[in-house]
Amino acid sequence: MHSSNIASHLPSIAKLQPDVLAVAEQKSGQQYTYRQLDDASNIIAKGLQVTGISKGVRTVLMVTPGLDFFALVFALFKVGAVMVAIDPGIDTKQLGKCLTVAEPEAFIGIKKAHIARRVLGWAKKTIRTNIIVDPGFIPKIFYGWHIKSLKELKQSGTDYTGPASIDTKADDVAAILFTSGSTGAPKGVIYTHANFNAQVATLKNLYNIQPGEIDLSTFPLFALFGPAMSMASIVPDIDFTRPGSVSPEKIFSAIEKYKVTTMFGSPALLNRVGRYGEQHNKKLPNMNRVLSAGAPVPARVMQRIADMLNNDAQVFTPYGATESLPVSSIGSDEVLGSTYHETEKGKGVCVGLPVENIDLKIIKITDDVISDWQDDLILDRNVIGEIAVKGPQVTKAYYARQRATEMAKIFDADGGFYHRMGDTGYLDEQGRLWFCGRMTHRVFTNNETLFTIPCEGIFNTHPKVFRTALVGINTHDQTMPVICVELEQEFKNENQEIITTELLKIAAQFEQTKNIQHILFHSAFPVDIRHNAKIGREKLAVWAQKEITGREFP
Repeated sequence: MHSSNIASHLPSIAKLQPDVLAVAEQKSGQQYTYRQLDDASNIIAKGLQVTGISKGVRTVLMVTPGLDFFALVFALFKVGAVMVAIDPGIDTKQLGKCLTVAEPEAFIGIKKAHIARRVLGWAKKTIRTNIIVDPGFIPKIFYGWHIKSLKELKQSGTDYTGPASIDTKADDVAAILFTSGSTGAPKGVIYTHANFNAQVATLKNLYNIQPGEIDLSTFPLFALFGPAMSMASIVPDIDFTRPGSVSPEKIFSAIEKYKVTTMFGSPALLNRVGRYGEQHNKKLPNMNRVLSAGAPVPARVMQRIADMLNNDAQVFTPYGATESLPVSSIGSDEVLGSTYHETEKGKGVCVGLPVENIDLKIIKITDDVISDWQDDLILDRNVIGEIAVKGPQVTKAYYARQRATEMAKIFDADGGFYHRMGDTGYLDEQGRLWFCGRMTHRVFTNNETLFTIPCEGIFNTHPKVFRTALVGINTHDQTMPVICVELEQEFKNENQEIITTELLKIAAQFEQTKNIQHILFHSAFPVDIRHNAKIGREKLAVWAQKEITGREFP
């Protein structure tokens, strides 16, 4: 297989360490060595080719994480098919829209996914081939539709004498990964094999990941990087659509059973795991690092996890997005030692130095298209602007979304391009990036522009506050800033008037927050489906508008 294919890592590692653990399921106890995973994906790859799923065929994959999931993903890459991946927790209406845009020709999924596909008519104009992973009883609704089981697919693979893998070029499309849609309609990000390879190489170097490590990944797509980095991937017994409701006992059980050395978890998941670990005096002696992304990690959450690690291990928070990851990274030593004190003073959240292969610029904020790169777009240090990045892991376009691509990409004279992150931030004197919130979440008043993360960092210092969210509401023909507050669980029944007074007293001390006079308490913020950590500020703004417009203001 041509080495540009992201799947080429697997056979290479299988030759070097054939009998080393590659994937294991906590729930079933089933596992694959590297040789077994490579063999299984080869058989499935041949079966895919017999079935007509070959190079360039857009193929939806809706399979729960486990042995079949890993084997199918590597098989799809090996034959050069284009994997279409959508968050399993996304609502069915948005999911249907995503599939209409992606125009898939094949659909591989569990029974539940196939029933939804058939009943809701997902991409019925384009899908020609269906493969069911867990057949069992198939309802009559399937009759008349061509459906092959994974078992049949594997059987046809064993009978096929052709090659399991094809040559691919670095710029060939490997996948269409849909964004979570937390700030609008989900967009399909086009990933080439070169993008994936750059991600793997960057993450491996950035975090000094060594062959033979054991990875517990609570985010399915991150789990795929394990076998490509010579790491075993442990699939925990959790609901991947609800990381914020995870069972900490199961996480610790998997860590202890498999002697996990590295772990990825959303801030919401780490919050639950950290609280449990603190209460039960848990330690993580084998852990070399813990990674978290998807939203800023609160310092107290980071501290709880860091307290369980050895002195030389850290919690790292890589910054990035589906379109580009990683962009930068920072460790808990630096955050807890210095930067979070600045966060509490309204400086934003420090997300560290840009990674070595990323060219990062802070540019003037505009809500318009920027078609051509000009150096005068660049802002000085310590000035908030939009974050723009260039590098090998940065994706070039969205699938069938020309307008969205135009809004997000700036092409330069060298034929390269910068991706506009849609995030605001600034670079400090040391070249570190400070995140200040989404562009679309800015609040414009008559006198100033307020950025969410710097303002919220000040309010979040109150010991009874779990998190806050800045939103703007319309009243008397002007925009008024409002801070929505979610209290820590143990303080939900506290006197809100007293806390309001204390919060306003804190706010009055800082330039960014001194003009914020309205505070609302919310029982549980709406959050994104992927990480359960990004705050749904659009929904909160609608709620706040409804809460306040019925009140009298002086």
